[in-house]
This record gives sequence, structure tokens and C-alpha cells, in this order.
Amino acid sequence: MASLHLTTPLLRHDSLSAAIGKQILLKMENLQPSGSFKMRGIGLFCQRAAERGVRHFVCPSGGNAGFAAAVAGVALGMQTTIVVPQTTHESVRHRIRGIGAEVVVHGSVWDESHEHALQLCEQPDTVYVPPFDHEDIWDGNATLIDEAAVQGADFDAVICAVGGGGLMCGVIAGLHRNGLAHIPVIAAETEGAASLHAAMKANELVTLPEVKTIATSLAARRVARQAFEWTRRHDVRSVVVSDAQTVSACRRFADDMRTLVEPACGAALSAVYHSVPALAAFEKPLVVVCGGIGVDLAKLEAWKTQFER
Repeated sequence: MASLHLTTPLLRHDSLSAAIGKQILLKMENLQPSGSFKMRGIGLFCQRAAERGVRHFVCPSGGNAGFAAAVAGVALGMQTTIVVPQTTHESVRHRIRGIGAEVVVHGSVWDESHEHALQLCEQPDTVYVPPFDHEDIWDGNATLIDEAAVQGADFDAVICAVGGGGLMCGVIAGLHRNGLAHIPVIAAETEGAASLHAAMKANELVTLPEVKTIATSLAARRVARQAFEWTRRHDVRSVVVSDAQTVSACRRFADDMRTLVEPACGAALSAVYHSVPALAAFEKPLVVVCGGIGVDLAKLEAWKTQFER
């Protein structure tokens, strides 16, 4: 079966490369059909579930995971239900319905939507689509490194944003299966949602008491266990950036590349735009431009105003 994700461009960021004296490569995952890298992992998860006889996908997310599940489910001809809380904006619900998926509004917060999604999955031939914590999702996300290798990318580090850790798990798995296990990963998080950083510091999984960040797609109180386990077997360098830096990176990227990405992606871009100390050891970093649907011109302008105050 053909993959549901696209082969994305590998671009050199010429102006930034010249400005900081490094070769900055960009893997443009924002160009996936669902607007983010999640099309790779969730797409593969859904394909494999369909091959097992699953006929109904249920995903509790009005964000990037839900969009990817909706795109994948419709492409596979499956019944697809996206469960969102009442706080999810009607414009988001409309966009999901526009893809062709069913939207169920349940609960005042995501946790209640999640519980309802689990109840729906008790029906026959129905599967819960997780946002990041599953080996099929990591396997799918690893294809971006497979592609970069085929595209002839010459890089000495990979920079990726970390929320729940599904992208990082895929990146590292991809490095290992392409003979690139020696290449470090710079894991970028925002100050209000740095659950991987906390786990690495404590040398055990940590559940944050709360998450508070403009990069809402990174708002996982606890990373996947596999993400933490990788930090014990692979060279992972934790970087924590501020919300203001992520917004600045998003704005500069929009000006430079004529492309909008959400603050979760801005966390990874901040590492190069703000030349974090962890970057000093590398000359040819590859940045995963993970994308995200949670951005538009009005939001970008509002964030600028917020942080300029």
C-alpha cells in the first residue's frame, strides 16, 4: 500500500546559514497533507490498523494529531471520529468536518474528551489513534530521516521539537536504521512544557504539575517512556527556549521562507535563530520543520503584540 505522507523538500536556509556561519538544512514537514509531520506516524498507524481489519478510527484531538487522523481515515475510506472538548473553536471543528471526518464535542477539557474516545473504542472494529506514544507512529516518523538520507542530506545534528516525544523517537529510530546512530539530537522544548528536560535532569520520568506555554502542541505533562529511554542510549541534548523566542523564530521564518509554522515548530527553529549554546558544536544541523495547523496571520500578529508588551 502506498504511504499516505508526502516526500517533503530538503532545503538549505541560505540567509540564516550565511548569518551564523553554518549550513542550516530544513526538512519541510509543514508541507504534509495534514500540515504537520504527524501525517507520517499517524498515517502509518492507521494503515496498519486498517490492514488488521479495523474499520473505525477514534482520536481525541482538535490539533495536529486529530487532523492527521482525519486525513488518514478519509484517505483509507474509514469511518473517522475526532473527539474534541467544548473549548475547541468552531473554526477548528469546521476544518475537521471539511476533511470528511465526524466531529464529536464532549467534555469541557481534553481529559473528558479522551475518556469518551476510549468508550467509543469499545465498539467492534474500532481503534484509538494515539497522538505520539506507539511504535507504529515512531516507525512512520522515522521515514523523514529515511528520506533525508536518500535526498543526500549532509548533517551532523538533528534539531527537533519535543512535546510527547513521538517525533524524537522517530528521528532517533531513523538515524539508527540508516547507519547514523552517531549523530546527536538537539531536543527543543519551551519553558512551560519541558517534560523531557525534567526527566533527563531527574534521571526518571517526570509528570509536570501543569503545562503553560504558547506552544500548545508541546503541552504534554509527561513524555513517552520510549523518548526518555532513548536519552539513555543516544546522544540527546536538551534545549529549553522561551515562548518569546519561539514566536520570534516563527515570525522570522515567515519572513525568510514565506511559510507559517506554529510555536511548537518555532521551538526547534529557535535553536538556530537564537544560536543556543548547544548549537556551537555543530556545523551542519538539520532542522525538522514540523509545521502545525495552529497558526495564521492573525495569530502571529497577536503573539507579536503579546510579547512586545
